Amino acid sequence: MLDESLLDAPEALARADTRGLLRGAAESGARVRTAARHAAEAGVADLKPDGRPRAVLVAGPGAAGSCTADLLGALSGGNIPVSLIGPTGVAPAPGALRWALPGWASPLDLLVIATPDGTEPGLPRLVEQAYRRGCALVAVAPGHAPLAGAVAQARGLMVPLATSAYASPGGGAPSPYAAAGRGEPAPDTAPQEAAPPKTEPEGPPLEGALGEPAPMGAHAHHTTPPHIEPPGTAPDEVTGPALPGTLWALLTPLLMLVDRIGLISAPPAALQQVADRLDRVAERCGPAIATYTNPAKTLAAELAGSLPLLWTEGPVAAATGRRFAGLLAVLAGRPALAADLPGALAAHGTLLAGSFAGGADPDDFFRDRVEEPEALRARIVLLHDEPVDPVSAVPSARELALAHETAFSELEPDEGSPLERAAELLAITDFAAVYLALASADRT
Repeated sequence: MLDESLLDAPEALARADTRGLLRGAAESGARVRTAARHAAEAGVADLKPDGRPRAVLVAGPGAAGSCTADLLGALSGGNIPVSLIGPTGVAPAPGALRWALPGWASPLDLLVIATPDGTEPGLPRLVEQAYRRGCALVAVAPGHAPLAGAVAQARGLMVPLATSAYASPGGGAPSPYAAAGRGEPAPDTAPQEAAPPKTEPEGPPLEGALGEPAPMGAHAHHTTPPHIEPPGTAPDEVTGPALPGTLWALLTPLLMLVDRIGLISAPPAALQQVADRLDRVAERCGPAIATYTNPAKTLAAELAGSLPLLWTEGPVAAATGRRFAGLLAVLAGRPALAADLPGALAAHGTLLAGSFAGGADPDDFFRDRVEEPEALRARIVLLHDEPVDPVSAVPSARELALAHETAFSELEPDEGSPLERAAELLAITDFAAVYLALASADRT
């Protein structure tokens, strides 16, 4: 059950937000700017690759890896295969996770590691595998984490993770502008992590390493792998991989990297536009903005007591829908089903015709329901990243929802580049998941 009165009580929201979730969502624009600066200082902007890699392999714990791979693949338009290396292990704890390169990985491929922790013992082992295979290597992680030393020894490119300007080990209270609902960016003065010492100071580590097999990987001529030191203690602040704001700290340096290799157009001006779009969404969705004019609060209120069916059209919207479903589960403890149009019409059609349909009538209308929990009803949330065109399945989705008397919500970003539209969809759904988590009466 949702306490809707809490949505319009900014001070109460701030007290409930012990993990700083609203702060993280509001600071996404600042994270983009800080992460872009860190990536430039690490040498990403100076890379001069010979060509595109055959494939991009992405590894990281939980949503740090899956969301990064999903969004890079969606934004690339299928120009290069982007594959997730999923972890294995007996538990999701960092010490239990292991990663393994696919058997076909070679000097033709690029390995990307994205983690907000950097203490996972399995990631330095993955770095060693990449060293042996001659893969080019890029990692985004806390600069003082054990992974940074492993990447430096393997002569990969290490980009320090951009942490929040208001970060604190215990989460703390939201920043003043986040609690007030203002969307102004956080000061771009986040402490810079010290970059690991370069083993090859002359030029960026990946220069000339993303083309033909011969020059692939600056370390390919070595015959023995580097010695990987065992992981040490965890960094002072570990930001959850699925939390709002962290995704942009991981994704921004990688967008700059794939821009350099011609996979995605993400020049500095485009990233500045993304940061500005995220700031504008923070203005519209801040805690001080009333529910009736706040798209994120409105969506959170609409999802209360419902089973969200996240129907998406377009690759960016599809990646956003999957991330939204994950956030609803992790933050709010709510189930959600995501599916792409037009397949969603058939995949979820039986749900709309059964007891989850909005117009479903229980067997006895007059029975006493005071002691019964409210029935869960399906609600379609339609996300699309492009205006509806004549061959779109969106009109059919609207008609199906109307035919089954099923509640319907729709999100379409304003005009802009694919990156800007992705940023808007991600930001609104991030805020909505946070509001649903904070205002749920049964939250822990």
